[in-house]
Amino acid sequence: MVTPSDVTSAPALKPRKAPEPHGADSPRIVPRRNVGRLLAAAVALLLFAMVVNSVVRNSAFQWDVVGRYFTTSAVLDGLLLTLWLTAAVTALGFLLGIPLAVMRLSANPVLRTLSWGFVWIFRSTPLLVQLLFWFNIGALYPTLGLGVPFGPEFVSVKTVNLLGPTLTAVIGLTLHESAYAAEVVRGGILSVEAGQTEAAQALGLGRWRTLRRIVVPQAMRSIVPTAGNMLIGTLKGTSIVSVLAVHDLLFSVQLIYNQTYQVIPLLMVATLWYIAVTTVLSIGQYYVERHYARGAARSLPPTPLQRLRFGLTALRARLNRATAADARPTFGGDR
Repeated sequence: MVTPSDVTSAPALKPRKAPEPHGADSPRIVPRRNVGRLLAAAVALLLFAMVVNSVVRNSAFQWDVVGRYFTTSAVLDGLLLTLWLTAAVTALGFLLGIPLAVMRLSANPVLRTLSWGFVWIFRSTPLLVQLLFWFNIGALYPTLGLGVPFGPEFVSVKTVNLLGPTLTAVIGLTLHESAYAAEVVRGGILSVEAGQTEAAQALGLGRWRTLRRIVVPQAMRSIVPTAGNMLIGTLKGTSIVSVLAVHDLLFSVQLIYNQTYQVIPLLMVATLWYIAVTTVLSIGQYYVERHYARGAARSLPPTPLQRLRFGLTALRARLNRATAADARPTFGGDR
């Protein structure tokens, strides 16, 4: 039983104190500075400045010669052939690699074995050996014909007249690219959870429709990064066709420095063009990856332009706060 004395002796509830607003006197939380990280960044910047200084101020690079030959017609023609080879080989390689990947995943043992054998042979042989083999294919097959097996031939043509250096380069690079593309596509398909296929089958979707509408869009998240690396690798790998006297970027540069004996500046011309094209391809790869990552992340990370805009906005706000603090009137009684 509760008596009046118990009620009067009970401690009174104190009203809840409202939080104080953040004013000028409130403490500011400052993150702890990592001295080791700052020292490592300073050393890295110092080394980078030393490398840039050694490249810019080294007269052996002959930057005036680099600027003179950078946009000559011979170099630009070689660059266009390099870009054409890269686009053609990448497109044809994936067009051949996708059926090979599907064959590799097939339940048919014959198709699975043939696909595995193709990938095994062309991944096991160096690219230079493959190009030289196709360049000398006329020694094995002087003529190529079309007709009935073990019967008459309807059409025949000499191999030497059919396969020139450029076509030989396209065939060799495409077959080499398709073997790797098949493994990239197969790995992307296997990265999709089996529950996605089972759900599509439960909805009554056919095998090919499930592959086209369910599996492939999700597999692209795994395919695109590796495919982008393959595209950049193909761009640089086309320089190997210079051994076949194909007038790509590197061979065009070689023709020039064989006449002028300016080896280093001409090699710098080719290097700068490869860096420029690779940078453009890397930017395109970034945005393609961002496109296919929309369904995997709740919110996409900001792009470099968005980071720059956010940084400028934050810097502008910080400057405005500093300006307002400096313009605030001070009184003698303020501490």
